[in-house]
Amino acid sequence: MFFNIINSGLRIGASTATITDPRTRKPLYEVPVASTQDLDDAVKSARLAFSSWKHVPIDQRQKVLLELADKLDEHRCKIHQVLAKETGKSDLLANIEIDHTLKFLRFNASQELPDEIQHEDAMLKIVSTYRPIGVVGAICPWNFPLVLAAAKIAAALVTGNCIIVKPSPFTPCATLKFAELAISVLPPGVLQALNGDNDLGRLITIHPGIDKVTFTGSTATGRLVAANAAKTLKRVTLELGGNDASIVCPDVDVKIVAQKIAAGVFFHSGQMCVATKRVYVHRDIFTEFRDAFVEAVRNIEIDVSGKLPTTFSPMQNELQYNIVKSLIDDSRKNGYTLLRGDPSDEERLGFFIHPVVVDQPPEDSKVIQVEQFGPIIPLSTWSSEVDVIDRVNRVDTGLGSCVWAKDIGIAQRVARQLEVGTVWINSAEIPDPRGYFSGWKQSGIGGEWGKEGLRSYCHIQTIQLYK
Repeated sequence: MFFNIINSGLRIGASTATITDPRTRKPLYEVPVASTQDLDDAVKSARLAFSSWKHVPIDQRQKVLLELADKLDEHRCKIHQVLAKETGKSDLLANIEIDHTLKFLRFNASQELPDEIQHEDAMLKIVSTYRPIGVVGAICPWNFPLVLAAAKIAAALVTGNCIIVKPSPFTPCATLKFAELAISVLPPGVLQALNGDNDLGRLITIHPGIDKVTFTGSTATGRLVAANAAKTLKRVTLELGGNDASIVCPDVDVKIVAQKIAAGVFFHSGQMCVATKRVYVHRDIFTEFRDAFVEAVRNIEIDVSGKLPTTFSPMQNELQYNIVKSLIDDSRKNGYTLLRGDPSDEERLGFFIHPVVVDQPPEDSKVIQVEQFGPIIPLSTWSSEVDVIDRVNRVDTGLGSCVWAKDIGIAQRVARQLEVGTVWINSAEIPDPRGYFSGWKQSGIGGEWGKEGLRSYCHIQTIQLYK
């Protein structure tokens, strides 16, 4: 059974929602839906808890995070089963997500924000101090539900905040179970979790008892979150969509790089905010790269059971499945060359879509201009460094990008001209808890992770001491 977690209590709802198995499209779990009263009760509990939690010494808060990590590790099998089922991930992918969740918890358990002396002379000392904001509302996505929730939880708790987590209604189960595990570790009200639909998210963004909202999701929803939060001047962190590019320079080892990019593109079937969604390959190596890339994609196997060690998945939900199918249909309708693609997808069990590679569609095509968030990828050529940088930057989002080159000087020169929050050089996108993660343009406001990310959960208070 699944419960909303309020004030260290297990609470069922007056109504329930049915979670669908992405591998079979059949009903999977029944999960309680939180009411407005549940949210009010959670906020009241969090505000009471905050009055004491903010005074708990940092070393004790760090210790709690380590205990949370140990508790998750201890109950790994239980969480793994739920996580794999609701997301459609293979056993391998679910284990990877749990491993990363543990890394985020343990990294934040090693962090603190001590006072910083900004200036000192014979007359004056100026000190920056970092104070917790209060009650945080965390609205989380469906693609990596456990690790992205835990990253917010860990940062909020170690900086002295209390947090109410709302997982995606598509994938609430592992997060609710994790919050249930935390009952034995945390004081009541410090960490709570509520399942609900978009309206519950709206209520979180306007609730006067919530001091900050951290949201990971689509740009369209992010705009609504920002507008609602402005009504009470809440602090806001938004990590939104991206249309990330990989730029492949002519000096690379083509076969190795093609395989690495294919693995990154189709990791969890492209359902990753920073996954490469456009590949730009230098024209001198394009044909060789395209052949190697398609060969790598050809080796991707659809496994309905989830037991094979694959990083390929079904679409997590029907909405996203239909979005990707519409992009494939648009590419066919416009006569683009599809190097891979399985017309029998509609007959498959579950929300599986075989990987599709689109060969050199025009720059204004939907498959290039729209964030696919699924297993369809366009390959394009470039010859001028200035031109490819302009094409990569021409979209209205800027979350991440990759640059592939043996010449590290060239790679860094290109990377520093890209209008994105993170650039990976000679690697597919691998988010790391030690690195600040932020979006430029319409990919977000503010950022999280790393020591810099902790500051987004704090008021910075300046103390000016005249001697």
